[in-house]
Amino acid sequence: MNQSTFFQTALDLLIKFWPSLLLGVRTTLIVAILGTLFGFIIGLIVGGIKAIQLDFTSSTIKRILKKVFDTLVSIYIGVFRGTPMMVQAVFIYYALLNVIHWDKMTAAIFVISINTGAYMAEIIRAGIQAVDKGQVEASRSLGLSNLQTMMYIVLPQAIRNVFPAIGNELIVNIKDSSVLMIISITELMFEAKSIAGSTYHFTETYFNVAIIYLILTTIASLLLNAMERKINQTSSGYPQSVTDPKQMKFITKGN
Repeated sequence: MNQSTFFQTALDLLIKFWPSLLLGVRTTLIVAILGTLFGFIIGLIVGGIKAIQLDFTSSTIKRILKKVFDTLVSIYIGVFRGTPMMVQAVFIYYALLNVIHWDKMTAAIFVISINTGAYMAEIIRAGIQAVDKGQVEASRSLGLSNLQTMMYIVLPQAIRNVFPAIGNELIVNIKDSSVLMIISITELMFEAKSIAGSTYHFTETYFNVAIIYLILTTIASLLLNAMERKINQTSSGYPQSVTDPKQMKFITKGN
């Protein structure tokens, strides 16, 4: 097959099956965006708690609970970072199917969420630990509670510092959502497989899909880069350091 015939066939397939491909794109974006969002929330909670360091004044009960939590989190992160998402999807979907009778879309979002959460937890933990400990001590000396210190001082800086890594998880999920066709989610790769199987034009079909994935990830990258520039240009009302008295007024006022 010469190049002109190849590209013409690919274009004809795109024109003929664009509704199916568009449906696949829609499902892919829903699963990737929601999975990344929920994964970020999981990572924020897990990574935030894991990053907490207990001091010598902490009770024995707190130390035991922290040790148990850290152990369980380490197992969770190790399992979901150390096994393929395809295996996770098949196991989790069919293992829980007779228990909660969930639909495939819910299962797909759940799988991506907990998978992403394992990566996000380590990203957030590293971001929190990268914040200068002197700022934490300074905020405590100003009368801020542990919660206020975490919310107003540590997390804004940590998230800003690791935002590129967080954004990269969205791009990864757009691509990795393709493995969810194993549980018959009608995402882009599932639609492509159906089209290729019915037309026998496998190369042309997957060429179209590759271009679509490239467009999706490029748009996502441009949007994330714009958001990163915006975040770097403004503190969004939060202080970048507890050494700036003007920015600290809104926190300490009324406390």
